[in-house]
Amino acid sequence: MDISVLGPCRVVQSGVSVVPTAVKPRKVLALLALYPDQVVSVASLVEELWGESPPRSVQTTLQTYVLQLRNLIAAALGDRLPADLPNGAKSVLITESGGYLLDTQGGMVDVSEFERLSGAGHRALEAGDFVGASASFRRALELWRGPALVDVQCGPLLEIEATRLEESRLGILNQRIEVDLSLGRHHELVGELSGLAAQHPLHEGIQAQLMLALYRSGRRGNALEVYQRLRGVLSRELGLDPSPDLQRLQCAVLDSAVELELTGAAREAAFSGSGGPLRALRGG
Repeated sequence: MDISVLGPCRVVQSGVSVVPTAVKPRKVLALLALYPDQVVSVASLVEELWGESPPRSVQTTLQTYVLQLRNLIAAALGDRLPADLPNGAKSVLITESGGYLLDTQGGMVDVSEFERLSGAGHRALEAGDFVGASASFRRALELWRGPALVDVQCGPLLEIEATRLEESRLGILNQRIEVDLSLGRHHELVGELSGLAAQHPLHEGIQAQLMLALYRSGRRGNALEVYQRLRGVLSRELGLDPSPDLQRLQCAVLDSAVELELTGAAREAAFSGSGGPLRALRGG
């Protein structure tokens, strides 16, 4: 069984999709797919489906949804059952004490692959292999086909998980851009960062990366415009000023500070811990 949740929910058994069209069975499958090869408790499934107001027939209704999923799995398996699935669909969607487990039979799970590639990128970065880190981060991000579970009507638990996954994606995206900036790829990053800055107008990290990319591309005026736009948005939306880091970055741009080149020792300082290129402005 192959599982993809980084975008539309896709669960494929024996080459056949087993994702139901009905809203609630799809939510059950999505929650099981987020925890493959692990027991998901009945209490968690009930909370996801009905929140604090489950129907009186909650147990029977949940069992009906599980039966619908098993029917889809059985149809995908066909008449010739593999030796490792002696009970057919019941060997794939397994009833456990207090819950249910979705057995992937060693199939591909995109979240697991995303985490594996992200970890490889971090290890490459720690080893000073910036090219390898960028490649691993890019491969991790390529697994995404849209917002997590974009075609599922998420309840409270799925909403939390979708948000967590999106935060993970933004974190890896930030790391990949930092690495690419350190590799001198600022020209090719300007377009991507401009789009990201428009999507996330309050995200100071993205705005800072755009300022750096523009500055290193010989567009100091545009870099300062990004700062002024950010300051205006923060003031209007939150009544705040840019952070001290962003203020230091603005001063560095105005002064054409050598630290902004992020080469040699400055680059090593920036990547010796969290904070990206702004770390160099703080003196490592």
